[in-house]
Amino acid sequence: MSTVQFKRPRTKKPLVYVLLSAGLLVMSAPFLWMALSAFKTDKELAASPPVWLPSQWTLSHFSQLLDKLDMPLYFMNSVIVAVLVTVSNLVFCSMLGYALAKLRFAGRNKIFALVLGALMVPGNLMLLPLFVLMSKLHLIDSYAGLVLPFAAGAFGVFLMRQFMQSIPDELLEAARMDGAREWYIFWRIVMPLVKPALATLSIITFLGSWNNFVWPLIATNDPDKYTLPVALATFATDPNQSAGSNGMLMAGSLLVVLPVLLVFAVLQRHFTQGIATAGMK
Repeated sequence: MSTVQFKRPRTKKPLVYVLLSAGLLVMSAPFLWMALSAFKTDKELAASPPVWLPSQWTLSHFSQLLDKLDMPLYFMNSVIVAVLVTVSNLVFCSMLGYALAKLRFAGRNKIFALVLGALMVPGNLMLLPLFVLMSKLHLIDSYAGLVLPFAAGAFGVFLMRQFMQSIPDELLEAARMDGAREWYIFWRIVMPLVKPALATLSIITFLGSWNNFVWPLIATNDPDKYTLPVALATFATDPNQSAGSNGMLMAGSLLVVLPVLLVFAVLQRHFTQGIATAGMK
């Protein structure tokens, strides 16, 4: 007896692709404008109506920016701070996430409730207490003052805890029965299994630290400790330097964005997997 198979209508798929493409175009338009403007001449930047594609590509804005700002120094400051914040979050959030997910101890649920409560506190509300604390510790105008307040985040703890809950308890019990210590189980068994979550946390933390502006602006008075966002903002608000410098600002903004795009391009597969599977059990 033959069976008749009915295919689902595919008329909706082209419409979905069109809508997604339109949304992508709208969201990427500001970035494309910034990237193209970095290579335009001053005349094309001031043209009306606006010119999207430069007729004559130029690197003059980048050379002028390097002449007026110590970009290698600010770039290295941003790299040091972002890398240290990311690595510390990977280590500390993973450790606390593992303890909350797989260890049994008194007060575990209360600690997790505090983590959830910390997620609800606006970050700007903590700026004043953090500044007072860093001042008391004499960490203003130092890398430690830029890194320590963000060495471990509540979101990272929550993400790692939710992801580690998906690891079977039987696997860890088998390792314990074989004589493995908890530290060995954490580093050699659990950490390799949560690479997607680690990649997700790496991208989110690196992006947040790289683009962080308010705290580095508050915690640094020494220009030698400025990060890229602070240096560019200071340059943009100085009328003696920023007059007619829209092209240089576009070039500087492009230099700020490129490392983030590179990190995301390298880890995007793990990032997608981590977002899709976090919280599943």
